[in-house]
Amino acid sequence: MLTTAAPSSSDDSVGLYIHVPFCEGKCAYCGFYSEPIGGYDVDRVVSAIVAELGWYRGTVVRTVYVGGGSPTCLGAERLGRLLNAVAVPGSVPGEWTVECNPGQVDTAMLTMLRQQGVNRLSFGVQSFAADELAVLGRRHGIEQTARAVRLAQETGFKNIGVDLIYAIPGSTERSWETSLRVAVGLGVQHISAYALSIEAGTPLHEAVSAGKVEPMDEEADRAMYELAIDYLASVGFEQYEISNFARPGYACEHNLGYWENRPFIGVGPSAASHWRRQRTTNVADIGRYVEAIEAGADICAEREPIEARQRICETAVLGLRMRRGIDRAAFSTRTGADFGEVFGATAERHRRAGLMEVDAAGVRLSRQALPVADSILCDFAAL
Repeated sequence: MLTTAAPSSSDDSVGLYIHVPFCEGKCAYCGFYSEPIGGYDVDRVVSAIVAELGWYRGTVVRTVYVGGGSPTCLGAERLGRLLNAVAVPGSVPGEWTVECNPGQVDTAMLTMLRQQGVNRLSFGVQSFAADELAVLGRRHGIEQTARAVRLAQETGFKNIGVDLIYAIPGSTERSWETSLRVAVGLGVQHISAYALSIEAGTPLHEAVSAGKVEPMDEEADRAMYELAIDYLASVGFEQYEISNFARPGYACEHNLGYWENRPFIGVGPSAASHWRRQRTTNVADIGRYVEAIEAGADICAEREPIEARQRICETAVLGLRMRRGIDRAAFSTRTGADFGEVFGATAERHRRAGLMEVDAAGVRLSRQALPVADSILCDFAAL
């Protein structure tokens, strides 16, 4: 069992990410490590992940995020066993998120999640248009999503998020706005809006390369992103990060930990950690992972020390993703460096171009900069 604590801006306790490497079947666009659940000894895999969690017994955890893959494809009993390895009876929970596939949620699953202490759900919706779901290779239907969200609300969950994808081949601004409106109409507290990334090695990438699918052009991509910013602001959602919007008070604390460059532990096959001044990545192979855990062997596929210069740059790039930007005092405390001395000239150049707002307290991207944020952040990625 790990020690849990409510999120606090003053401590440096860690976030915990648990990777469930299973799904019903790979979606056409997915570049994350996961395997179809059939053909594996799932109980053995769950036992291995529970064993890895035991390595961190006593570690103070601010937030817990269970992702994948699709955690809910484990079923209520197995997922409950996994969560039980994290929960500490009598402790004050922070933010506990579980990713849910809309087609895998029922009353038994939701009741178990509530009983375990989970207080936030994230539904992988992606779109509310059937033809767009087909392009993505998603297996759930639109009505399943609405039913799953309503059932979660009826079970008592008051912090629910949905992930949406824009710039899907064949989509339009109108269909994108419809997806946004439907999500808002469901009464969710959080919406993530991501541009479709066509990853090498995925079926969608192969279809695009073969000329079977036409990717969205950059101008249409930008128009959809700006539509999301404007529409969600008009209905009371605050954009707190480049791709994330929330009702006031419902920003995802776990992800804020990433953007504040706080330490985090990743557990499970392929999971990454940033802890004790080093970055590690577990082996991305279920069989090798389980065998290594059972043998008491090393499960790390990559290990990299985080040098001071790297920490400074990462803190700048991640911090600028947040709409509040970088607080100069907090940056100095976290990195030991003065933001103005290190990046002052770069920030000033972007300020003159109307892409950054700079004052004595901090630095942040302007509204104008958001659609081209990635190109700007590259200027802060190296010293």
